[in-house]
Amino acid sequence: MLDEAEPAMTADCCIYRVPYDIRKLNEDTFTPKVVSIGPFHYGHPRLQNMEKFKLLYVKHFSERVSTSISLDRLISSVEEVEPCVRRCYSDTVELSIKEFVKVILVDSCFLFELFLRSYYDDWSQDDSIQLKPWLVTTMRLDLFLLENQLPFFILERLFNIAFPSSKIDHRLPSFLELTFDYFAYYNNMKLTPHDISISHFTDLIRTFHLQPLSRRPNRSHESLVHLQSATELVEAGIRFRKSTSPCLMDIKFSGRVLEIPQLKVEDWTETLLRNLVALEQCHYPSNSYIVDYVAVMDFLINTSKDVDVLVQNGVILNWLGDANSVANLFNSLWKNVTHVNFNSHYSKLCKDLNIFCKDPWHNMKATLRRDYCNTPWQIAASVAGILLLVLSLIQTLCSIIQVVQQ
Repeated sequence: MLDEAEPAMTADCCIYRVPYDIRKLNEDTFTPKVVSIGPFHYGHPRLQNMEKFKLLYVKHFSERVSTSISLDRLISSVEEVEPCVRRCYSDTVELSIKEFVKVILVDSCFLFELFLRSYYDDWSQDDSIQLKPWLVTTMRLDLFLLENQLPFFILERLFNIAFPSSKIDHRLPSFLELTFDYFAYYNNMKLTPHDISISHFTDLIRTFHLQPLSRRPNRSHESLVHLQSATELVEAGIRFRKSTSPCLMDIKFSGRVLEIPQLKVEDWTETLLRNLVALEQCHYPSNSYIVDYVAVMDFLINTSKDVDVLVQNGVILNWLGDANSVANLFNSLWKNVTHVNFNSHYSKLCKDLNIFCKDPWHNMKATLRRDYCNTPWQIAASVAGILLLVLSLIQTLCSIIQVVQQ
Protein backbone atom coordinates (compact mmCIF):
# COMPACT_ATOMS: atom_id res chain seq x y z
CA MET A 1 0.00 0.00 0.00
CA LEU A 2 2.80 2.42 0.87
CA ASP A 3 4.60 1.69 -2.39
CA GLU A 4 1.46 2.74 -4.29
CA ALA A 5 0.93 5.93 -2.26
CA GLU A 6 1.09 9.13 -4.32
CA PRO A 7 -0.21 12.71 -3.98
CA ALA A 8 -3.91 13.15 -4.71
CA MET A 9 -3.13 16.47 -6.43
CA THR A 10 -0.08 17.95 -8.12
CA ALA A 11 1.00 21.49 -8.98
CA ASP A 12 -0.70 21.04 -12.37
CA CYS A 13 -4.15 20.85 -10.76
CA CYS A 14 -6.48 23.73 -11.68
CA ILE A 15 -9.95 22.13 -12.03
CA TYR A 16 -11.57 21.15 -8.75
CA ARG A 17 -14.51 19.44 -7.21
CA VAL A 18 -16.17 22.14 -5.11
CA PRO A 19 -15.51 21.48 -1.40
CA TYR A 20 -18.43 19.67 0.24
CA ASP A 21 -19.20 22.36 2.85
CA ILE A 22 -19.52 24.98 0.11
CA ARG A 23 -21.29 22.74 -2.40
CA LYS A 24 -24.04 21.68 0.01
CA LEU A 25 -25.20 25.29 0.42
CA ASN A 26 -26.60 25.23 -3.13
CA GLU A 27 -25.59 22.26 -5.30
CA ASP A 28 -27.51 23.54 -8.32
CA THR A 29 -25.11 26.47 -8.71
CA PHE A 30 -22.20 24.08 -9.29
CA THR A 31 -23.93 21.45 -11.45
CA PRO A 32 -24.36 21.82 -15.24
CA LYS A 33 -27.97 21.88 -16.37
CA VAL A 34 -27.68 21.15 -20.10
CA VAL A 35 -24.09 20.45 -21.17
CA SER A 36 -21.21 18.51 -19.62
CA ILE A 37 -17.62 19.56 -20.34
CA GLY A 38 -14.75 17.42 -19.08
CA PRO A 39 -14.89 14.22 -17.01
CA PHE A 40 -16.53 15.30 -13.71
CA HIS A 41 -20.12 15.32 -15.01
CA TYR A 42 -19.59 13.09 -18.03
CA GLY A 43 -22.34 10.49 -18.45
CA HIS A 44 -24.96 12.25 -16.32
CA PRO A 45 -28.38 11.04 -17.58
CA ARG A 46 -29.85 14.56 -17.61
CA LEU A 47 -27.16 15.74 -20.05
CA GLN A 48 -27.41 12.98 -22.64
CA ASN A 49 -29.49 14.95 -25.15
CA MET A 50 -26.70 17.46 -25.52
CA GLU A 51 -24.18 14.65 -26.14
CA LYS A 52 -25.91 13.94 -29.46
CA PHE A 53 -25.84 17.63 -30.34
CA LYS A 54 -22.14 17.82 -29.45
CA LEU A 55 -21.37 15.02 -31.92
CA LEU A 56 -23.17 16.98 -34.64
CA TYR A 57 -20.92 19.95 -33.92
CA VAL A 58 -17.84 17.72 -33.93
CA LYS A 59 -18.88 16.47 -37.38
CA HIS A 60 -19.24 20.04 -38.68
CA PHE A 61 -15.90 20.99 -37.15
CA SER A 62 -14.17 18.03 -38.79
CA GLU A 63 -15.50 19.31 -42.13
CA ARG A 64 -13.94 22.72 -41.41
CA VAL A 65 -10.48 21.24 -40.90
CA SER A 66 -10.59 18.22 -43.22
CA THR A 67 -8.56 20.00 -45.89
CA SER A 68 -5.66 20.75 -43.56
CA ILE A 69 -5.69 18.07 -40.89
CA SER A 70 -7.47 14.86 -39.90
CA LEU A 71 -9.18 14.02 -36.65
CA ASP A 72 -6.57 11.28 -36.21
CA ARG A 73 -3.95 13.99 -35.79
CA LEU A 74 -6.03 15.66 -33.07
CA ILE A 75 -6.56 12.31 -31.34
CA SER A 76 -2.81 11.66 -31.35
CA SER A 77 -2.19 15.12 -29.92
CA VAL A 78 -4.56 14.48 -27.00
CA GLU A 79 -2.97 11.08 -26.38
CA GLU A 80 0.48 12.70 -26.18
CA VAL A 81 -0.53 14.95 -23.27
CA GLU A 82 -3.25 12.76 -21.70
CA PRO A 83 -1.35 12.32 -18.39
CA CYS A 84 -0.85 16.11 -18.14
CA VAL A 85 -4.53 16.77 -18.78
CA ARG A 86 -5.55 14.14 -16.23
CA ARG A 87 -3.33 15.78 -13.61
CA CYS A 88 -5.28 19.04 -14.04
CA TYR A 89 -8.25 17.51 -12.18
CA SER A 90 -8.40 17.40 -8.40
CA ASP A 91 -10.22 14.06 -8.20
CA THR A 92 -9.05 10.80 -9.70
CA VAL A 93 -10.73 10.44 -13.10
CA GLU A 94 -12.09 6.90 -13.31
CA LEU A 95 -12.02 6.69 -17.10
CA SER A 96 -9.82 4.57 -19.30
CA ILE A 97 -7.26 6.35 -21.45
CA LYS A 98 -9.37 5.73 -24.56
CA GLU A 99 -12.56 7.05 -22.94
CA PHE A 100 -10.77 10.03 -21.41
CA VAL A 101 -9.22 10.99 -24.76
CA LYS A 102 -12.65 10.74 -26.40
CA VAL A 103 -14.20 13.06 -23.81
CA ILE A 104 -11.43 15.64 -24.22
CA LEU A 105 -11.55 15.54 -28.02
CA VAL A 106 -15.35 15.66 -28.40
CA ASP A 107 -15.75 18.46 -25.88
CA SER A 108 -12.89 20.46 -27.38
CA CYS A 109 -14.21 20.23 -30.94
CA PHE A 110 -17.72 21.08 -29.73
CA LEU A 111 -16.38 24.25 -28.06
CA PHE A 112 -14.38 25.20 -31.17
CA GLU A 113 -17.44 24.92 -33.40
CA LEU A 114 -19.70 26.72 -30.89
CA PHE A 115 -17.28 29.63 -30.40
CA LEU A 116 -16.63 30.00 -34.15
CA ARG A 117 -20.34 30.14 -34.92
CA SER A 118 -20.85 32.66 -32.15
CA TYR A 119 -17.90 34.81 -33.30
CA TYR A 120 -19.02 34.93 -36.94
CA ASP A 121 -22.74 34.85 -36.09
CA ASP A 122 -22.97 31.93 -38.49
CA TRP A 123 -25.75 29.67 -37.28
CA SER A 124 -27.29 26.74 -39.17
CA GLN A 125 -30.88 25.57 -39.48
CA ASP A 126 -30.08 22.86 -36.91
CA ASP A 127 -29.12 25.61 -34.46
CA SER A 128 -32.41 27.44 -34.89
CA ILE A 129 -34.26 24.21 -34.10
CA GLN A 130 -32.08 22.98 -31.25
CA LEU A 131 -30.63 26.10 -29.63
CA LYS A 132 -33.62 27.90 -28.19
CA PRO A 133 -32.80 31.17 -26.39
CA TRP A 134 -33.19 29.62 -22.94
CA LEU A 135 -30.81 26.80 -23.92
CA VAL A 136 -28.18 29.22 -25.26
CA THR A 137 -28.27 31.21 -22.00
CA THR A 138 -28.14 28.12 -19.79
CA MET A 139 -25.31 26.62 -21.84
CA ARG A 140 -23.23 29.78 -21.43
CA LEU A 141 -23.72 29.55 -17.66
CA ASP A 142 -22.76 25.87 -17.66
CA LEU A 143 -19.51 26.71 -19.44
CA PHE A 144 -18.13 28.82 -16.59
CA LEU A 145 -18.88 26.33 -13.78
CA LEU A 146 -15.72 25.28 -11.95
CA GLU A 147 -16.41 21.54 -12.16
CA ASN A 148 -17.30 21.77 -15.85
CA GLN A 149 -13.97 22.71 -17.40
CA LEU A 150 -11.21 21.61 -19.73
CA PRO A 151 -7.65 22.88 -19.19
CA PHE A 152 -7.14 25.87 -21.46
CA PHE A 153 -3.74 24.65 -22.63
CA ILE A 154 -5.24 21.58 -24.33
CA LEU A 155 -7.88 23.72 -26.06
CA GLU A 156 -5.24 26.09 -27.42
CA ARG A 157 -3.02 23.18 -28.43
CA LEU A 158 -5.76 21.45 -30.44
CA PHE A 159 -7.04 24.69 -31.98
CA ASN A 160 -3.56 25.66 -33.18
CA ILE A 161 -3.07 22.20 -34.69
CA ALA A 162 -6.44 22.40 -36.44
CA PHE A 163 -5.77 25.89 -37.79
CA PRO A 164 -2.00 26.32 -38.11
CA SER A 165 -2.46 29.18 -40.60
CA SER A 166 -4.18 31.33 -37.97
CA LYS A 167 -0.80 31.88 -36.32
CA ILE A 168 0.82 32.89 -39.61
CA ASP A 169 -1.57 35.11 -41.56
CA HIS A 170 -4.15 35.79 -38.82
CA ARG A 171 -7.07 34.80 -41.00
CA LEU A 172 -8.68 33.30 -37.91
CA PRO A 173 -8.75 34.74 -34.41
CA SER A 174 -6.84 32.84 -31.74
CA PHE A 175 -8.84 30.59 -29.46
CA LEU A 176 -8.29 33.06 -26.61
CA GLU A 177 -9.87 35.78 -28.77
CA LEU A 178 -12.81 33.48 -29.51
CA THR A 179 -13.19 32.83 -25.79
CA PHE A 180 -13.14 36.56 -24.99
CA ASP A 181 -15.84 37.09 -27.60
CA TYR A 182 -18.06 34.28 -26.29
CA PHE A 183 -17.90 35.53 -22.69
CA ALA A 184 -17.88 39.24 -23.60
CA TYR A 185 -21.02 39.90 -21.51
CA TYR A 186 -18.97 39.43 -18.32
CA ASN A 187 -16.03 41.56 -19.49
CA ASN A 188 -17.05 44.82 -17.78
CA MET A 189 -13.42 45.92 -17.63
CA LYS A 190 -13.16 45.68 -21.45
CA LEU A 191 -9.98 43.62 -21.13
CA THR A 192 -8.21 42.38 -24.26
CA PRO A 193 -6.50 39.00 -24.78
CA HIS A 194 -3.11 40.70 -24.80
CA ASP A 195 -0.76 39.32 -22.11
CA ILE A 196 -3.52 37.38 -20.34
CA SER A 197 -2.93 33.80 -19.23
CA ILE A 198 -5.77 31.63 -17.89
CA SER A 199 -6.22 28.07 -16.68
CA HIS A 200 -9.80 27.63 -17.93
CA PHE A 201 -13.06 29.54 -18.50
CA THR A 202 -13.84 30.01 -14.79
CA ASP A 203 -10.41 31.55 -14.38
CA LEU A 204 -11.17 33.95 -17.24
CA ILE A 205 -14.44 35.07 -15.65
CA ARG A 206 -12.54 35.76 -12.42
CA THR A 207 -9.97 37.81 -14.36
CA PHE A 208 -12.80 39.85 -15.89
CA HIS A 209 -13.87 40.90 -12.37
CA LEU A 210 -10.46 41.83 -10.96
CA GLN A 211 -8.48 45.04 -11.21
CA PRO A 212 -5.50 45.00 -13.57
CA LEU A 213 -2.53 43.18 -12.05
CA SER A 214 -0.58 46.42 -11.53
CA ARG A 215 -3.45 47.94 -9.51
CA ARG A 216 -4.34 44.99 -7.30
CA PRO A 217 -3.79 45.80 -3.61
CA ASN A 218 -1.31 43.87 -1.53
CA ARG A 219 -2.48 41.17 0.85
CA SER A 220 -2.72 42.06 4.53
CA HIS A 221 -1.75 39.54 7.20
CA GLU A 222 -4.08 41.22 9.70
CA SER A 223 -7.29 39.51 10.75
CA LEU A 224 -10.52 40.50 9.04
CA VAL A 225 -11.93 43.78 10.37
CA HIS A 226 -15.64 43.81 11.14
CA LEU A 227 -17.80 46.36 9.36
CA GLN A 228 -21.23 47.70 10.30
CA SER A 229 -24.25 47.15 8.07
CA ALA A 230 -25.40 49.67 5.46
CA THR A 231 -28.27 50.84 7.67
CA GLU A 232 -25.95 51.37 10.64
CA LEU A 233 -23.45 53.24 8.47
CA VAL A 234 -26.17 55.58 7.23
CA GLU A 235 -27.26 56.21 10.84
CA ALA A 236 -23.65 57.11 11.62
CA GLY A 237 -23.58 59.67 8.81
CA ILE A 238 -22.08 57.67 5.93
CA ARG A 239 -23.49 58.36 2.46
CA PHE A 240 -23.49 55.68 -0.24
CA ARG A 241 -22.78 56.54 -3.85
CA LYS A 242 -22.68 54.47 -7.02
CA SER A 243 -19.12 54.40 -8.34
CA THR A 244 -18.42 54.94 -12.03
CA SER A 245 -15.66 52.32 -11.96
CA PRO A 246 -16.35 49.25 -14.14
CA CYS A 247 -14.54 47.01 -11.64
CA LEU A 248 -16.71 45.54 -8.87
CA MET A 249 -13.74 45.38 -6.52
CA ASP A 250 -13.11 49.15 -6.70
CA ILE A 251 -14.73 50.22 -3.39
CA LYS A 252 -13.57 53.59 -1.99
CA PHE A 253 -14.25 55.71 1.11
CA SER A 254 -13.50 59.42 1.21
CA GLY A 255 -14.91 62.14 3.47
CA ARG A 256 -18.15 60.54 4.54
CA VAL A 257 -18.94 58.99 1.14
CA LEU A 258 -18.63 55.25 0.47
CA GLU A 259 -18.42 54.64 -3.28
CA ILE A 260 -19.29 51.15 -4.53
CA PRO A 261 -19.56 50.02 -8.18
CA GLN A 262 -23.06 48.97 -9.16
CA LEU A 263 -23.86 45.25 -8.98
CA LYS A 264 -26.72 43.96 -11.08
CA VAL A 265 -28.23 41.06 -9.12
CA GLU A 266 -29.83 38.66 -11.58
CA ASP A 267 -30.99 35.04 -11.51
CA TRP A 268 -27.48 33.80 -12.38
CA THR A 269 -25.53 36.13 -10.04
CA GLU A 270 -25.43 33.53 -7.27
CA THR A 271 -24.06 30.89 -9.67
CA LEU A 272 -21.35 33.28 -10.85
CA LEU A 273 -20.21 34.39 -7.39
CA ARG A 274 -20.35 30.92 -5.82
CA ASN A 275 -18.15 29.42 -8.53
CA LEU A 276 -15.63 32.27 -8.30
CA VAL A 277 -15.52 31.90 -4.50
CA ALA A 278 -15.02 28.13 -4.88
CA LEU A 279 -12.20 28.69 -7.41
CA GLU A 280 -10.40 31.05 -5.04
CA GLN A 281 -10.85 28.69 -2.09
CA CYS A 282 -9.22 25.88 -4.07
CA HIS A 283 -6.72 27.65 -6.33
CA TYR A 284 -6.09 31.18 -5.02
CA PRO A 285 -6.36 30.91 -1.22
CA SER A 286 -3.78 33.66 -0.68
CA ASN A 287 -5.15 35.97 -3.39
CA SER A 288 -8.87 35.76 -2.75
CA TYR A 289 -10.03 39.11 -4.12
CA ILE A 290 -13.54 37.86 -4.94
CA VAL A 291 -13.86 36.43 -1.41
CA ASP A 292 -12.76 39.84 -0.05
CA TYR A 293 -15.55 41.52 -2.01
CA VAL A 294 -18.12 38.97 -0.85
CA ALA A 295 -16.99 39.51 2.77
CA VAL A 296 -17.45 43.30 2.56
CA MET A 297 -20.89 42.93 0.93
CA ASP A 298 -21.88 40.36 3.56
CA PHE A 299 -20.99 42.87 6.29
CA LEU A 300 -22.98 45.62 4.56
CA ILE A 301 -26.06 43.46 3.96
CA ASN A 302 -27.72 41.82 6.95
CA THR A 303 -31.40 42.43 6.26
CA SER A 304 -33.70 43.63 3.50
CA LYS A 305 -33.42 47.16 4.94
CA ASP A 306 -29.72 47.15 4.07
CA VAL A 307 -30.56 46.02 0.54
CA ASP A 308 -33.09 48.87 0.26
CA VAL A 309 -30.41 51.37 1.28
CA LEU A 310 -28.03 50.13 -1.42
CA VAL A 311 -30.80 49.96 -4.05
CA GLN A 312 -31.91 53.52 -3.28
CA ASN A 313 -28.35 54.74 -3.76
CA GLY A 314 -27.80 52.83 -7.01
CA VAL A 315 -25.21 50.43 -5.59
CA ILE A 316 -27.41 47.39 -6.24
CA LEU A 317 -29.67 46.94 -9.25
CA ASN A 318 -32.14 44.37 -7.97
CA TRP A 319 -33.50 42.28 -10.83
CA LEU A 320 -34.68 39.61 -8.40
CA GLY A 321 -37.36 42.00 -7.20
CA ASP A 322 -37.41 40.77 -3.61
CA ALA A 323 -34.99 42.50 -1.23
CA ASN A 324 -35.06 39.48 1.11
CA SER A 325 -33.73 37.27 -1.72
CA VAL A 326 -30.74 39.57 -2.20
CA ALA A 327 -30.08 39.65 1.56
CA ASN A 328 -30.27 35.85 1.79
CA LEU A 329 -27.89 35.55 -1.19
CA PHE A 330 -25.12 37.61 0.41
CA ASN A 331 -25.70 36.18 3.87
CA SER A 332 -24.97 32.69 2.51
CA LEU A 333 -22.14 33.40 0.04
CA TRP A 334 -19.52 33.70 2.77
CA LYS A 335 -20.65 30.67 4.77
CA ASN A 336 -18.14 27.82 5.16
CA VAL A 337 -15.46 29.94 3.48
CA THR A 338 -11.94 30.05 4.95
CA HIS A 339 -10.39 33.50 4.72
CA VAL A 340 -6.59 33.25 4.80
CA ASN A 341 -5.90 36.99 4.53
CA PHE A 342 -7.54 40.26 3.57
CA ASN A 343 -6.41 42.72 0.93
CA SER A 344 -4.78 45.83 2.38
CA HIS A 345 -7.14 48.28 0.67
CA TYR A 346 -10.29 46.72 2.12
CA SER A 347 -8.61 46.37 5.50
CA LYS A 348 -7.85 50.11 5.61
CA LEU A 349 -11.33 50.93 4.28
CA CYS A 350 -13.03 48.96 7.08
CA LYS A 351 -10.81 50.57 9.72
CA ASP A 352 -11.52 54.09 8.41
CA LEU A 353 -15.27 53.42 8.38
CA ASN A 354 -15.16 52.10 11.95
CA ILE A 355 -13.17 55.14 13.15
CA PHE A 356 -15.69 57.44 11.47
CA CYS A 357 -18.64 55.65 13.10
CA LYS A 358 -17.08 55.82 16.59
CA ASP A 359 -16.54 59.60 16.42
CA PRO A 360 -19.24 61.17 18.71
CA TRP A 361 -19.26 64.38 16.65
CA HIS A 362 -20.14 62.42 13.50
CA ASN A 363 -22.85 60.56 15.41
CA MET A 364 -24.33 63.81 16.70
CA LYS A 365 -24.41 65.36 13.20
CA ALA A 366 -25.95 62.17 11.82
CA THR A 367 -28.65 62.27 14.51
CA LEU A 368 -29.45 65.90 13.72
CA ARG A 369 -29.68 65.12 10.01
CA ARG A 370 -31.83 62.06 10.61
CA ASP A 371 -34.23 63.58 13.15
CA TYR A 372 -34.49 67.16 11.90
CA CYS A 373 -33.31 67.31 8.29
CA ASN A 374 -34.42 64.04 6.76
CA THR A 375 -37.14 65.50 4.49
CA PRO A 376 -37.92 68.99 3.08
CA TRP A 377 -40.81 69.29 5.54
CA GLN A 378 -38.55 68.38 8.46
CA ILE A 379 -35.99 70.94 7.30
CA ALA A 380 -38.69 73.64 6.99
CA ALA A 381 -40.08 72.77 10.42
CA SER A 382 -36.59 72.79 11.96
CA VAL A 383 -35.73 76.16 10.39
CA ALA A 384 -39.06 77.58 11.54
CA GLY A 385 -38.43 76.27 15.05
CA ILE A 386 -34.96 77.80 15.16
CA LEU A 387 -36.29 81.16 13.90
CA LEU A 388 -39.06 81.07 16.48
CA LEU A 389 -36.51 80.33 19.20
CA VAL A 390 -34.24 83.16 18.03
CA LEU A 391 -37.16 85.60 17.87
CA SER A 392 -38.25 84.54 21.33
CA LEU A 393 -34.73 85.15 22.66
CA ILE A 394 -34.61 88.56 21.00
CA GLN A 395 -38.00 89.46 22.45
CA THR A 396 -36.87 88.35 25.90
CA LEU A 397 -33.64 90.37 25.65
CA CYS A 398 -35.55 93.44 24.52
CA SER A 399 -37.92 93.08 27.46
CA ILE A 400 -35.01 92.77 29.89
CA ILE A 401 -33.27 95.83 28.41
CA GLN A 402 -36.50 97.81 28.61
CA VAL A 403 -36.99 96.90 32.29
CA VAL A 404 -33.37 97.78 33.14
CA GLN A 405 -33.65 101.18 31.40
CA GLN A 406 -36.77 102.03 33.44
